[in-house]
Amino acid sequence: MNGSSNSGSPGGGQTGDDDGTGFDLATETRIKTKKPSLYRVLLLNDDYTPMEFVVFILERFFNRSREQATRIMLHVHQKGVGLCGVYTYEVAETKVAQVLDLARRHEHPLQCVMEKED
Repeated sequence: MNGSSNSGSPGGGQTGDDDGTGFDLATETRIKTKKPSLYRVLLLNDDYTPMEFVVFILERFFNRSREQATRIMLHVHQKGVGLCGVYTYEVAETKVAQVLDLARRHEHPLQCVMEKED
């Protein structure tokens, strides 16, 4: 090593600063991340699935209170379709599968679907 080089030391040589203050300016590149698409999970009305089972589904898989679940169930019954919640793709897909699986195990024809939000 040669002790005569002053490179990188204060008072001599190149320090990498561009304004003479002794501090390097840091630049940061920001990457914009795209927000994930959201999906509505919907229950469809049928004439066979008991209303109490629909309320149970809403409480269990969508964390709805008894009152909220009853309101959604009545909306499904009267309008033919009702919104359970809005989720990212993977969460919505899982919830639809859970509802359909439990409905089939109890031999109910309940339909649950997901659709992309606009």
